[in-house]
Amino acid sequence: MKQFLLIVKRNIKMYFKDKGLFISSLITPLVLLVLYATFLAKVYKDSFTGALPEGLEVADNLINGCVGGELLSSLLAVCSVTIAFCSNIIMIQDKYLSSIKDFNISPVKRAKIASGYLSASFVSTLIVCCITCALGFLYLAVTGWYLSFSDVLLVLLDVILLSLFGTVLSSIIFTFLSTQGQASAAGTIVSAGYGFLCGAYMPISSFGTGLQKVLSFLPGTYGTSLIRNHSLNGVFAEMSKIGFPPEVVEGIKDSIDCNLYFFGNKVEIWQMYLILLFTDLLLIGIYILINVIRANRKKV
Repeated sequence: MKQFLLIVKRNIKMYFKDKGLFISSLITPLVLLVLYATFLAKVYKDSFTGALPEGLEVADNLINGCVGGELLSSLLAVCSVTIAFCSNIIMIQDKYLSSIKDFNISPVKRAKIASGYLSASFVSTLIVCCITCALGFLYLAVTGWYLSFSDVLLVLLDVILLSLFGTVLSSIIFTFLSTQGQASAAGTIVSAGYGFLCGAYMPISSFGTGLQKVLSFLPGTYGTSLIRNHSLNGVFAEMSKIGFPPEVVEGIKDSIDCNLYFFGNKVEIWQMYLILLFTDLLLIGIYILINVIRANRKKV
């Protein structure tokens, strides 16, 4: 255990010691927050107001709270995965600089080395994501705060599960890469495409029926919906409180992916958690299996 903790500590220090890498990881959510607030805010606002019955007037603070919650959920959904591809670059650096050879000839077991990379990347990703959460909550406090204490805790839980998903996914991919160029290319592809695939940039409900069915098989879709539900839970409660008809509230939830459907069947919150948790465990199992196979091959 002591060796494992030393490896984790070393990898975390390496990540945060590289100022360029850390700052670039932190700049990513800041840039996304600015882009969301300046460009996507109008799209989200139009999506929200379009779901309202004609003639129904809604206070600006409630509209801003809804748009802000949607922006926050999109930001966290993307950053929880993309930041993991930045923090996990230490694995590639050790390969490129041949530092991994020193680990391999040491008495430390390969399982501890592999789990050390995974754990360190997960902790580093969580630290950056917590900073992002704080910035997002500050944005909501300015635009329209409707979150309860339990909502905040649930958002943090969602971020933890999504960060684990991104960390293990990046670890599996980086296991087969050996240069920083390859890692950067993989990170760029994920950064460019993941936001669309998980419904963070545009609601999945706005896509065609065929694409919606395809995206319903992706676990990131449910992670985004979980954060969105908990970011907007207080907004929906306020809507019901001031007299919004239940069908209107459900219509809004449908339009912004709080309600997801798998081939016409509504996916409940607890089912989304099961999907995300099962995916995390499955990916961890795959990562362990890959490292066991690679270790056995090197022994032969």
